[in-house]
Amino acid sequence: MTDENFSRFDVHTVSLRSAHFAGSVEDHETSNGAIMIDLLTLLTGLRADGETYQIAVSEDWLQGRTTFGGLSAAICVESALRQYADLPPLRSAQFTFVGPATGLLSVRPAILRQGSSTTFVGVDLCGAAGLATRATLCFGSARSSAIHHPPVMAPQTPDRELCQPFFDSRAPLVTQHFDCLRAGGALPLDGSPNPNYQVWLRHRGSAPQSITGLVAVADALPPAALVLSKTIAPLSTVSWMIDVLTDQLETSDGWWLIEASADNAADGYSSQAMTIWNASGRAVAHARQDIAIFI
Repeated sequence: MTDENFSRFDVHTVSLRSAHFAGSVEDHETSNGAIMIDLLTLLTGLRADGETYQIAVSEDWLQGRTTFGGLSAAICVESALRQYADLPPLRSAQFTFVGPATGLLSVRPAILRQGSSTTFVGVDLCGAAGLATRATLCFGSARSSAIHHPPVMAPQTPDRELCQPFFDSRAPLVTQHFDCLRAGGALPLDGSPNPNYQVWLRHRGSAPQSITGLVAVADALPPAALVLSKTIAPLSTVSWMIDVLTDQLETSDGWWLIEASADNAADGYSSQAMTIWNASGRAVAHARQDIAIFI
């Protein structure tokens, strides 16, 4: 978000390997006349230049003075997948947002270490002001194991048809790339003492139904700490990570259920945990995020 509304709350990922897509519209126009370029279309502009990739991001994917964090992360993952075609599934990813991602973006993936079952890839995304995002990605093949413990099932929520929109007119333009429904908990700027909410979320328009599509949508929400405030404040994600619990990333009509809970908010920072389930209630990812709050 921009500094004038919910501020710079971020989003993150994308792979064009999948032939399955949610939606069919390449771009659409908002009520105020802005043209929205969907995720799939935007990523066709990611072009290789030797070992580096370049991409220009359209204004509808900006939050304040930087590229939407989820998109920056998506570009990092997509560049790794394109550079190294035989990577196993993504198991874990960490993203540190060092500075603003503006202008023509340059992305450089590099293998840090490759073992018998896991490959670590580092990705630096740079903009006009220098390094913007640094990613560390762990790709790993599945292995037989005697250890098994099922993840927590999804909370009970109303049917999606009964849920109201989560975003309101104060949300930044980039949120119009997503359909988002309130499934439970509080709302940003409620002033509630319980910084927790659940939402149904999916891409609007064409997007890969893959790990990269999931990462992109997983960071589309404002920090849960905003529930504690009644005052709009500038926000900025410092770091974001996601652990992928399965390589079976399937859901119904593109919908994912996401719960976000702030563990702590003090000294200008907030730490939060997130869980993502598919439409059948199966957990597919856990995530954590550290946010700087300027209020």
